[in-house]
Amino acid sequence: MKWIFSLFLFLNIFILQAHQPDLSSTMLIEREDNTWILQVRAAMTAFEYEVAVQFPERTFEDVDEFKEMLIEHVKANISVRFNEEPEMVLESAFVKLGHESNVLFELKGVPANFNSLFVQNSSFKDISRNQSGLVVFKEGFAKKQFVLNNENGHSAELKVKENSFVLKSEKATGIIQSSERSLLVISIVSIGMLVLFWLKTQ
Repeated sequence: MKWIFSLFLFLNIFILQAHQPDLSSTMLIEREDNTWILQVRAAMTAFEYEVAVQFPERTFEDVDEFKEMLIEHVKANISVRFNEEPEMVLESAFVKLGHESNVLFELKGVPANFNSLFVQNSSFKDISRNQSGLVVFKEGFAKKQFVLNNENGHSAELKVKENSFVLKSEKATGIIQSSERSLLVISIVSIGMLVLFWLKTQ
């Protein structure tokens, strides 16, 4: 039954997001061993466009070289800080290319307890009306979604409040309601990829 459910979610993800280069998802996921991964997911066309814009003088001969350029670009545009400490180091990069593509990193040294979190992902800043749905998956915490876009500098500053993440500044809350259709797509992507991730680790 769980595989039928995951397949249904995957099909919805594929249909809804595959042709939406302006939509992406940014996920921080705590694994069972208390390690963390960062996943950035978007349409392949979005990644291709950004690589072309950011590296106009560079060419790639094969898929591996493209992956290296993609990792370099995403890594340069991601910033994650816990408790206002120095930026987290992104390690063990992994890229999965497809109609939808993923870039994953491991986060080293995430504190066991934290009360604030800053996330910035400007990887798609050159794409008009770009929006990235940010979700933090932590055991025992409520699942909430935030939007990173041009209006908020592709960033969200969160604080912990009663086992939930909330915006430090409420001025950005209106952005979340600005595009219901886009947010529905991002929500499906976030939930679907979480389910698929946990199923693969079982």
